[in-house]
Amino acid sequence: MPARPVSAQVVAITGGARGIGLAVAKAFAARGARVALGDLDLELAEEAAKDLPTGCVALPLDVSDAASFAKFLDDAEAALGPLDVLVNNAGMMLTGDFLTEPRGNVDKMLAVNLGGVLIGARLAAERFAPRGNGHIVNIASMAGVAGFPGIATYCATKFGVVGLTHALRQELHPTGIRVSAVLPGIVHTELSAGLQVSPLVERFGSCEPADIANSVLRAVDHNRAKTYTPARLGLLLRLGLALPESVQRRLHRTLGTERLYLNVDQATRDAYHARAAHDAA
Repeated sequence: MPARPVSAQVVAITGGARGIGLAVAKAFAARGARVALGDLDLELAEEAAKDLPTGCVALPLDVSDAASFAKFLDDAEAALGPLDVLVNNAGMMLTGDFLTEPRGNVDKMLAVNLGGVLIGARLAAERFAPRGNGHIVNIASMAGVAGFPGIATYCATKFGVVGLTHALRQELHPTGIRVSAVLPGIVHTELSAGLQVSPLVERFGSCEPADIANSVLRAVDHNRAKTYTPARLGLLLRLGLALPESVQRRLHRTLGTERLYLNVDQATRDAYHARAAHDAA
């Protein structure tokens, strides 16, 4: 069954109160879609929803809790109608040396970045399959196809999201469900605050939340399997992965990216980590 036009769709977005999630909400709402913002910070989500057109709602959501996620989707459908699109956006990136990484940080990233996507994809697919329609968009990362020092666990979770997307895109195709992944580079949000990048990397590899939102819309409009954003960085990354490892390392040294997630403004990263830990709690 062909997808309904975006102007007639109901879209649920996790982590919708800020950053990429809010940008995605604004992009869908601008096209006429009815949007449900799900977030741990309900007060912030409610403030964000005030800037969206009538017909958009803010709802509480803990993506790591299946009951909370199910209630979010139930409440979204009760308020807006049958769900057409789920955007699994909620995530956290806790940086630091792998050997000294607190176990709590590992558990949080696994629960939110990967566990939340698994829960959301299943719950959405259970709704979509009987209707023969629906789209799941997973916000992954270019860290889901290449490993970077300083974010080993984050990379592991995003590799999982990319793999899950590939698998579900094949498995759920006969049911009419579409599954896509959007892979951002360095996005100017709180998640990447404190990174110290060279002017070349900043110009070539960074983007805004609105750019990711546009990629999500393109994925829905055209049923794209994977969308790298910015595309130029995605192309360079894929070309680089085809090179011998020794050449890759020299390239990283030249670009100053071999310790991108380790040589950071630690005070800024600590502030983000504290906020992320508070929300997770």
